[in-house]
Amino acid sequence: MSTVYHCKECNADLNLRSDFLFPPDFYFEAGNKGTTSFSAIDPSRFWFEKEDKIAPFSETLNYWGIQRKRTKIVCASCGLLVGHIYDDGPPAIQGTGQIHMGPSQVLPRAPRYRFKDKALTLSTSYNPRF
Repeated sequence: MSTVYHCKECNADLNLRSDFLFPPDFYFEAGNKGTTSFSAIDPSRFWFEKEDKIAPFSETLNYWGIQRKRTKIVCASCGLLVGHIYDDGPPAIQGTGQIHMGPSQVLPRAPRYRFKDKALTLSTSYNPRF
């Protein structure tokens, strides 16, 4: 049995493979409550739209906001917003590091494809293997 993910609005098959599904208990990559995260998707099923969101925040006099960059994932069939791509891992740093003590220990994180559960419908299909 395999799980097939469909768009809730138009019932289009989104071709999301459960092989790339993050387990719900996987630290941070799994997402928030009400979301399902994948490590890879089929880009032919979606449109992508860059989003640069700045939330007002005033912790100190010189700190005025939090900037978050993400990409909207939109169903290519009907235009429903189904999720976001979070590619907020730190970039790989070339060189000798911040205080010239060797390369940086920061590792870049792969993009997370986080889908809203309320934008998906699930069905199971039985594929017998001979």
